[in-house]
Amino acid sequence: MSERRDGRPEIGRVEAFSDGVIAIIITIMVLELKAPEDPGWDHLLRLWPVALAYIISFAYVGVYWVNHHRLFSHAQRVTNALVWLNLGLLFALSIVPFSTAYLGGQHFSRDATLVYLATMLLPALFYYPLQQVIRATGATGTDADTYHRQTSRKGATATIIYLLGIPLAFVSPWLGIGAAALVAILWFLPDSPFDGLFGD
Repeated sequence: MSERRDGRPEIGRVEAFSDGVIAIIITIMVLELKAPEDPGWDHLLRLWPVALAYIISFAYVGVYWVNHHRLFSHAQRVTNALVWLNLGLLFALSIVPFSTAYLGGQHFSRDATLVYLATMLLPALFYYPLQQVIRATGATGTDADTYHRQTSRKGATATIIYLLGIPLAFVSPWLGIGAAALVAILWFLPDSPFDGLFGD
């Protein structure tokens, strides 16, 4: 493709493709919730590890979808860097169903938790540079600057929490899972106390 394509139609194509991939990712995850063949609450309750892993991962992927949508509302042109970083982000997110199934299937074991936390960190390797590309080539002004500043700080905080979750998982897998849940809560809060921790 050419180095630059201007206009919302091209951006809309990238967004539409991304929305489709993320929808498939969520669909694959929910397919791991298999109904038990035997009747009774005891058989149903045995699914709790898979169900809990799905809930956490759904929130995680949902947060990325919301942030992706908001980020692209500031985009004004499609560049090679934007396309490839966005594709890398989708690749990283596509691994989430595997780590989710592994986490639930292994009943939140230490090794499964470590794999899961590593999977949670991987998309940030693409999302942050993607945001920097859009910040450099996208909308300008007070609103855009405020958005990029606040979300960059939140992203840095989330990454640190995930990194802290890795050594905590060696103490107890539930501490590592708690770190992942804390990140989801952080992003759900419209005004987080963590927003002001870091500079640009």
